[in-house]
Amino acid sequence: MKPLYRSATVAALLAGSLSAQAIEQLPLRDFFRNPEKTVFRISPDGKTISFVQPYENRLNIFTQPVKGEAKRITAVKDRDIRQYFWKGNDRLVYLKDNGGDENFHLFSVDRDGKTTRDLTPFPKVRARIIDSLEDSDTDLLVGLNKRKPEIFDAYRLNTKTGALKLVAENPGNITHWLADHNGKLRAAISTDGVNSSVMTRADEKASWKTIATTSFKDTLEPVLFTFDNKALYAWSNLGRDKQALVVIDPETGKEKDIVSIHESADIIDFSWSHKRKTLTSTTYELAKKQKVLIDGPTEKVYHAMERTFADMEGDIVAVDKEEENYVVVVKNDRTRGSYHLYNAKDEKFKKLADVSPWLKSEQLAEMKPISYKSRDGLTIHGYLTLPVGKEAKNLPVVVNPHGGPWARDEWRFNPEVQWLANRGYAVLQMNFRGSTGYGKAFWQASFKQWGRTMQDDITDGVKWMIDQGIANPKKICIYGASYGGYATLAGLTYTPDLYACGVDYVGVSNLLTFLNTIPPYWKPFQEMQYEMVGHPVKDKAAMEAYSPALNADKIKAPLLVLQGAKDPRVNKAESDQMVEALKKRGVTVDYIVKDNEGLGFSNEENRFEAYEAMEKFFAKYLN
Repeated sequence: MKPLYRSATVAALLAGSLSAQAIEQLPLRDFFRNPEKTVFRISPDGKTISFVQPYENRLNIFTQPVKGEAKRITAVKDRDIRQYFWKGNDRLVYLKDNGGDENFHLFSVDRDGKTTRDLTPFPKVRARIIDSLEDSDTDLLVGLNKRKPEIFDAYRLNTKTGALKLVAENPGNITHWLADHNGKLRAAISTDGVNSSVMTRADEKASWKTIATTSFKDTLEPVLFTFDNKALYAWSNLGRDKQALVVIDPETGKEKDIVSIHESADIIDFSWSHKRKTLTSTTYELAKKQKVLIDGPTEKVYHAMERTFADMEGDIVAVDKEEENYVVVVKNDRTRGSYHLYNAKDEKFKKLADVSPWLKSEQLAEMKPISYKSRDGLTIHGYLTLPVGKEAKNLPVVVNPHGGPWARDEWRFNPEVQWLANRGYAVLQMNFRGSTGYGKAFWQASFKQWGRTMQDDITDGVKWMIDQGIANPKKICIYGASYGGYATLAGLTYTPDLYACGVDYVGVSNLLTFLNTIPPYWKPFQEMQYEMVGHPVKDKAAMEAYSPALNADKIKAPLLVLQGAKDPRVNKAESDQMVEALKKRGVTVDYIVKDNEGLGFSNEENRFEAYEAMEKFFAKYLN
């Protein structure tokens, strides 16, 4: 579990690529099959393990006594179950949408699988977990937009009976609710579209008080009450470039203490002990995620993982109420990893399952951190994955910009990257400006830069690979999803001689129509979107200039487009207009639409079809 701190040099990349023998081509479906078993959890009493595994090609929930046989308790056949948790020792709760529409319903199921209940059986309503209320065996706090699509009211939900009680009605501007450790809603965040306000109250009968207001360009976000319920832990980058975990006064909003900060990266995550009422770790991310351990018992678990699983990255994913039995996962860039049960008393690990045992790490490629300079002087960090056993010279390349765009690529196992490398392609991923985790200035540098400096960062990465001799300049394709799909289209449009082909997966093609078709629950953030992407009136000329669908006459390279018909974020019309514009010009374009998918193809059979089409497409234009 040793971290990689420095970006790989070109010499190291070249040396690494020649150190292994050529690897056989693995079956495509092995990369994109559903896991054998994954998402392990443990009941509060520590007696029952749960996990998901395929049943009729869909991931369903199974339970298993720590010493006993596994039993399937759900029989969902339309969508995989990927999000679930225990509610007491006898019940589990899971979320599932309909065909990718992202209107998630909450379901409860008994531990024995005899009774399943749709807890939020409301059409076109999306459920959000506000607080799982760990101390209650039945209740949780949930946000529902059933009264008005744009806003979420807060309810207390009994997962055993289905009883739903309104706790707080949203006046129309609250985007986030926060409960204290007694399960009482005592903090909230409201917005006017561009400014966010932190609101608190002494108890649920008191009036809300605004204690701080910030521009959306700054962060002050309460995330947890201190364990005496007298103050708030919060994310904050006020007065600094990097986000820190701090303690703020619930009466004034003033910062009282800095819990965790890093000079080069945002603090992005934290964990805490429910039993011992203390923070246990915080996380930041440079080339790899790094944990700062601030608690003795937790440190002991991570040190045990370090000793037992060399060259792996370990994490705690679940623990029982007494914090004696931990579920941990260990993985790296060349394996989806394995789950283990760790007992804190005997300090031993018991293997639960390999996630994808048919993929062998020795056959897969290393994801190596790299960095390069943008044309205006920014340092752009990223990852380069080279095909095993091939010289890092004059290779065909797939450029793979991430979605979001306010997200980032990470050092991890990525089935797409491994599949492409196994086919002989070098894969370049980059965290262009706007990518998260690098501080406020780097994020803000992306505002109103879709197709412009954000795209330049991608182009500069491609040119870096060409200058280093790694890339064959005539055999470079670009592929991405969501914003990465937009970057694909922009790459083909504004640098038409750079790419031999492109694959657009649920990508934005027209900035004006994209902003007009966002989901209703994004409406409170619309003014912010105008600041970050562009205003449809004030910035109309620029938005038209950087909308690939409106500039399709510049595209030369063949294109493959993949789209989910129920996508609520990137509407199907984004792909339709792009395809129509290209076909009118006689540009080769293949188009695959799935009626039962949303933002990305979730169902296994649809993933197979998509990647098989991509494999033929890349082979045609890169080999």
